[in-house]
Amino acid sequence: MSGKETTIVNGLARVLRRNMTKEEKHLWYDFLKKAPVQFHRQKPFGNYILDFFCADARIAVELDGSQHFTEEGLKRDKERDEYLTQCGLLVLHYTNYEVKTNFEGVCRNIMMHVNARKW
Repeated sequence: MSGKETTIVNGLARVLRRNMTKEEKHLWYDFLKKAPVQFHRQKPFGNYILDFFCADARIAVELDGSQHFTEEGLKRDKERDEYLTQCGLLVLHYTNYEVKTNFEGVCRNIMMHVNARKW
């Protein structure tokens, strides 16, 4: 990625951090920000911006809204997930609905994967 592309991605990440969805804010402020391992929000990674990233466990956490379930959204997610997996990341997907209705279960599942990969 060129310097100009890096600048664009970093700028977009800043905008996304300021404009997080309700579900992203809930997961960030009520769990990930205070988690026993460090997470970053809207973290640039290659040409992508990860919703949440734990470098210690090499985990990306993605919250999927309705746009992710269109044919184009599914295709983009598959390509991104393949790239991230090739880079050694585990990509965890949760729907906004899951965050709203099963917040504690989502948090437990994230930490289960973090603990399995961190040590």
